[in-house]
Amino acid sequence: MNFKRIFGPLLTILGLGALVYGSYLFLVPEGADWKTILVLFVLGFVFFSSGLGLLKTTKDRS
Repeated sequence: MNFKRIFGPLLTILGLGALVYGSYLFLVPEGADWKTILVLFVLGFVFFSSGLGLLKTTKDRS
């Protein structure tokens, strides 16, 4: 079993979810503290970019 093929989409979806939730908290007038929003944006960006990197570099072996 190739773990890169599992963790690539998982990290991408997790990062996208964190970015969407951080954007929601940013737009809601009484959302969250700015530190929480910043942490969500940074972690979402890191997870999203690492997931995309895994998806791009993983080769199909048949």
